[in-house]
Amino acid sequence: MKKILVPTLIASAIAALAPVVQAQESTLSYNVGVVSDYRYRGISQSRLEPALQGGIDYADKSGFYVGAWGSTIKWIKDSGASSGSVEVDLYGGYKGAVGDVAYDVGFLRYEYAGNKYKEVTGVNANTNEVYGAVTYGLFTAKYSHAISDLFGNPNSKNSYYLDLSANFDLGDGYTLTPHVGRQFIKNAPTYTYNDYSVTLTKDLGNGLSGSLTLVDTNNDNYLYAPKNKNLGKAGAVVGLKYSF
Repeated sequence: MKKILVPTLIASAIAALAPVVQAQESTLSYNVGVVSDYRYRGISQSRLEPALQGGIDYADKSGFYVGAWGSTIKWIKDSGASSGSVEVDLYGGYKGAVGDVAYDVGFLRYEYAGNKYKEVTGVNANTNEVYGAVTYGLFTAKYSHAISDLFGNPNSKNSYYLDLSANFDLGDGYTLTPHVGRQFIKNAPTYTYNDYSVTLTKDLGNGLSGSLTLVDTNNDNYLYAPKNKNLGKAGAVVGLKYSF
């Protein structure tokens, strides 16, 4: 789950009101990877099993960016829908800075290709969110707001997710990222929960990186896959990614 175009008018207004830090040059990058479990906001999207992932990103020197990212998933069909095995995230936004504070605003479309989740809840799983983030020093706070129903939950428009994280450079290619999040689902209080994680990433050189994430949530009854698998339980996720 990841990131389509922020309206030009809004982005232009932000650029006019504040000085921004611009990239030295525009870049186009790609990435492919595999994870032992695809966790999003603490909940497994792949039935606690491995997933294949990949994406493409374009960052313009002006601060605008667009991209697409995809992953294999299992939660939609596990819920009883007849189809829905791939997630594609389309996103776009604008990054800049005011003094020592960096900001990022954008729009994200979660597209579950050909999904029939409406067979289960009466609502399609495809979701639209707008987001805004600020970074000061090591710390980042991000707010994501659903402008559609959230992931197939009926009457859940205006749900939100609050994400607090830090980024510590440990040297020798290691980075430590602790995180805590709060997922609020409107009109579904029993599905509202917190998630926690700590990720250790190692730059292996030549575009290759490895990661180890310890993740947990405070809602063990949030969702279940077949055979009563708890998709929000504590676990460890190993990942390997190649960027080029």
